[in-house]
Amino acid sequence: MIDNEYKHRINKVIDHIEKNLDNDFTLDELAKISNFSKFHFSRIFQDVTGETPFKLILRLRLERAASLLSNGNDSISDIALKCGFKSLPVFSKNFKSHFNESATSFKKKNSNLNKVNSTQDKNNETPSVYICNQTKSIKWKVAMKNNESIEVKELPDIPVIYLRHIGPYQGDAELFERLFSKLFAWAGPKGVLDNGDFQTAIVYHDDVNVADKSKLRTSVCLTAPENTKVDGEIGKMVLEKGKYVVARFTVKAEEFQQAWDWLMGKWFPASGYQPDDKACYELYPEEPENGVFKVDLCVPVRKL
Repeated sequence: MIDNEYKHRINKVIDHIEKNLDNDFTLDELAKISNFSKFHFSRIFQDVTGETPFKLILRLRLERAASLLSNGNDSISDIALKCGFKSLPVFSKNFKSHFNESATSFKKKNSNLNKVNSTQDKNNETPSVYICNQTKSIKWKVAMKNNESIEVKELPDIPVIYLRHIGPYQGDAELFERLFSKLFAWAGPKGVLDNGDFQTAIVYHDDVNVADKSKLRTSVCLTAPENTKVDGEIGKMVLEKGKYVVARFTVKAEEFQQAWDWLMGKWFPASGYQPDDKACYELYPEEPENGVFKVDLCVPVRKL
């Protein structure tokens, strides 16, 4: 369908923007990636996304800055530069206009590193560190319900094909079932599933705590060879290699948010790490059984 081809091309542009958010962009550059005429690209982009290219770029930069203010200890000026703003006054003005408060006030109010929830029960007690003799790596002992393991390790590049959803998704199990069904229906006839050696993943491109809920982006994914040819709504990308905290949980659909809340709000403040500036994702090592999911929550990290 033509509509799906348009979405596919615009998603390529958004993926490029997200990966290079601290860079300067030109309309010619973005139009070339989309393979649309530069004279029509901006209108097509706005028709598909509801925003002009540069309004989307500004919003993503501000939302990324807000996420870094909440989850790290970098200075406001460093965060502004990291998110593509060339001067602190320009960043401050745009931040206050978008969030209706200053970056300083936002950081003080929202920083996860300063939060201590005294109402947590014993199942959510602070994790303790130990060295695994078998793998010679640092791991954490936790009493968090349904957590099987947690460790920081290097993950490789993971090529995937994806189907993207824009809009609210939290708690909507039927939505993810529909998206995965559609992705599998495309992948099956293309031979992507033939060897059976694949995994599924869900990528969260935006911080749900700061992003506009109507514009949240999530991608359901299948691991696939990097040279896989895609078309229509199906795109391809690489889950970037790097150092990640990998927390394995066995959960029911309604327990995912509890697992994420514990990882971000309890483990991180006690870990000596902060989230790094890449997308986080869920990796599923096996198929769910009877409504129970085994899942690895993967969040890029760097030292405080």
